[in-house]
This record gives sequence, C-alpha cells and structure tokens, in this order.
Amino acid sequence: MQQDLQTQDKAFFGHPKPLKSLFFTELWERFSYYGIRPLLILYMAAMVTNGGLGLDRPTAAAIVGLFAGSMYLMTVLGGWIADNWLGQARSVWYGSIIIAFGHLSIALTAIFSSFFFYFGLVLIVIGSGLFKTCISVMVGTLYSAKDSRRDAGFSIFYMGINLGSFIAPLITGLLIQNNGWHLGFGIGGIGMLIALIVFRFIAVPQLKEFNRLRGENDSWSTAVVENKKAPKIALAFCTIVGLVVTLTALGIIQINPVAVVTYLTVSICIGIIVYFAYLLLFMNLNRHEKFQIVICFILLIAAALFWSAFEQKPTSFNLFALDYTDRQVLGFEIPAVWFQSVNAMFIIIFAPVAAWLWVKLAKKNKDPDYISKFIIALLLAAAGFLLMSFASTSVMHGNGQLASPWWLIGSLLLLTLGELCLSPVGLSTMTKLAPTVIRGQIMGLWFTASALGNLMAGLIGGQVHADSIDNLPTLFMRCVIALVIGAIVLFLLKAPIKKLMTNTNSTDVTKTNMETV
Repeated sequence: MQQDLQTQDKAFFGHPKPLKSLFFTELWERFSYYGIRPLLILYMAAMVTNGGLGLDRPTAAAIVGLFAGSMYLMTVLGGWIADNWLGQARSVWYGSIIIAFGHLSIALTAIFSSFFFYFGLVLIVIGSGLFKTCISVMVGTLYSAKDSRRDAGFSIFYMGINLGSFIAPLITGLLIQNNGWHLGFGIGGIGMLIALIVFRFIAVPQLKEFNRLRGENDSWSTAVVENKKAPKIALAFCTIVGLVVTLTALGIIQINPVAVVTYLTVSICIGIIVYFAYLLLFMNLNRHEKFQIVICFILLIAAALFWSAFEQKPTSFNLFALDYTDRQVLGFEIPAVWFQSVNAMFIIIFAPVAAWLWVKLAKKNKDPDYISKFIIALLLAAAGFLLMSFASTSVMHGNGQLASPWWLIGSLLLLTLGELCLSPVGLSTMTKLAPTVIRGQIMGLWFTASALGNLMAGLIGGQVHADSIDNLPTLFMRCVIALVIGAIVLFLLKAPIKKLMTNTNSTDVTKTNMETV
C-alpha cells in the first residue's frame, strides 16, 4: 500500500496522480470560456443580416463586462454554497452541468430567439461561480500544508488554464469564419462536456483512491459546515434570477446594460470602501493589522485599475483587430479572435522566466517589494496602451492603410508582463498581509478587483467604432494617463507605508513583550 501511495504521489511530473485529471478538467472548462468570450462582442455587434444581434457597441461591450464581472462576483456565493451545503466535488459537478446547459442555450439562439443567448450567459455565470473556486481548493487538498511541491503544483494547474485559453480562440476563430457564429459557440459547449466527463469519471475516482491510500477522508466531498439554510438561500437566489430573466424576456421590464454596469461599478466601489471601513473600525485589530488592511485596500484599487486596462482584450482590442488591423498574411485573413490567444501564449513562455527571475533576485537581496512590482505592472500596462495610441494614430493618418498586427502583439506582450508582476504577486501579498481571522474575506475582496476591472473595461471597450478612428488615440491615451497616475500615487505612498509598517510593528512587539513580562 505504501509503495502504491508513493507511485501515485509522483505519477504526474512528480506530483499526485489526481493533479493530471484536475489539470485537464480545468483546461477544458477554460477552453469553453475563452472559446466564447471573444466571440461575444463580435456576435452581438454584428448586423442581423450577418447573423449577429445588431446591438450598438457600447451595449455589447457592457454586456461582455457584465458577463465577466458577474462571474467573479458569483465565486463568492459559489464558494459559500460549497462550504455550507454541496461540498467541493458536487459544486464542480453541478457547476459543470449548468455551464454545459448555458452553452447549449446559446447554441439554440440559431433556432429560437435571442432570449436563449442571454439565458445561456446567465447559466454560465452561475455555473462558473460554483466551479471556479472549488476546483482550485481540490488541487490544494492533494498536498499537505508543508509540502514543498504545493506552489509548483498550482503552477502546473495554472498552465492548464493558459493552454485552454490559448487553444480555444484559434479553433473558434476558424469555425466562425467558415461556418458561422453558432458552431463557434457550440465548440465551447463540447469543451465543457469533456471537462464534465473527465472530472466525474476520472478525477473523482482518482481522488478517492489517492485519499484511500494515504488514509485520509474525502474532505472535498462534503460541506465544511452543514448549514440548513444554504439550500433555501440558493433556491431563493435562483428564483430571483429566473424571475428577472422571465420578466425581461416578456418585455415587462427593460434592462439597459450600460446603465446596469455603471450602477454596479459604483455600487461595488462603495461596497468595498464600506467593508474596509467596517474591518478597520469593528474587527478589534491592532494598529499593525489596521495598517495591513489599509495597504490591502490600496493594492486592491491599484489592481482594479490594472484589470480595467487588461480586460479590454475581449472588447476594445478585439474590435481594433477587427476594424483597424491588417490581418492578411500570404492571402489568408487571420481571424480577429486569434489575437486573444496571444496573452496565453506569452504567459506560457514568460511565467517560468518571471518565477526564475524573482528567485534569482531574491538570492541577491534585490527582489523588488510588492509595491514596486505593482508600480511596474501599471507602467507596463500604460506602455501597452501607449502603443495602441500610436497604432490608432498611424491608422488615422495612414490614408486608409490598416495598422500592422505587431502593434497589438507588442501591446499584449507588455500587458502580459504586467500581469505576471501583479496577479501572482497580488495573491501572495494578500495572504501575507491579511490578518489570519479575516484572510478569507480579504481574498474575496481581492477577486472583486477583477470583477470591478471587467465592468470598467466593458464601459471603456465599447467606444471603439469602425467610423470613429479620430477618437481612439485620445481614448487609449486616457488609459495611459490613468495608469501612470496610479503608478505615481503608489510610488509616493511607498516610503510612508514602509515607515508606518515598521513603526507599528515595532510598537506592537514592544507592547507584547511588556505584557509578557
């Protein structure tokens, strides 16, 4: 039995065997998501005569932002349902089924009304809320708290995400070019079905066997704390969502996506401020912990600013590729959505390089602190949008000549490098700074930064029009200015933050020692 455990414990590149099936589950789930996401704005903004919905671009971009932002917000409720009712495994299973039905609903738009398109998006959001956090938790159960392979295991798992997001646009881009929109949407549904099958019939049995060999219970199969109210809360939420969808479909209520995104963005900003104020005033934290909370708040705002730029890939960048980019190569027209694979390709290439660089600098005591890395991320994003401003200027003065695709690729490279400076560093920093008693809450707030960024990106991205090239240099330059201002503010706060943290930490240590004496 011990020999079997050792074999399974190193069966997948020196990692537990179940990591392989969880890797492929996540790969195909991300394939389904990134397969349809870049199609959304192109489909909604396309003329009805071209098979689209004929929406104006600001509305289409707002819906994309609302779709992605709601997905991050739903992870909070999805994680709560998993902890209090379903458990991790059933949440992933039911989430997969709901996502698959969402893709099916979108595919039915070709036969029935556009109602099925929007209903499908709602189902994908709900299903992803259950799926997204739970499968990551299950990866964590493969390792003990002191297992040195844990970070490397999550890095391998992260590669599954990026492989899925790299492959999906390449396939869906070809399908919609030659066969129409709905086959492109349909292939995402097939990806989700593969994820569902891999998880249910391969991952779960492997997890059970792995736990049996190491003599542990399947903690991921049951709720952490059984809450009898959880099913009623989940049912009430689904009822409200179903009622809103039905009333909207019947035309009884009218929803303006741009207004919804605007109000939701403002509401989230107010909610974040109020919640941080609550943590500072009512959680009985010491001075050092309060300063840690303040730093978390500052970094969260900086992250939201970064994501508002980064998440314009499926909106403004996607539309720029469609309208203003020369996509002809040796007589072949590159599908616009192929550019959505560039970020994932760069992540796969440069993530190991970034990890190696941080380790090497740390050994020499030259590793930049987390605030410096955030500043670098904002400046890299600003440089990426500066390239886009130059690209749009070249089109404006080019007498009808389209921009080189290298402008987009260069901008996406800079944004990717910024992502590598901010995203993993941000996750690590939040777990270090957040006081233990509220660490889960701070991580939930961190993910709201991604939701906020997606919503803001949806509002910005819809301003790209085929007949409004004159506005684009200014639009992209405003993003540059906002990102640079954010970097400057962080730079100015860097020294005071370090000083305050050092002083309060010293004071708290002295106080503790005196109380001990």
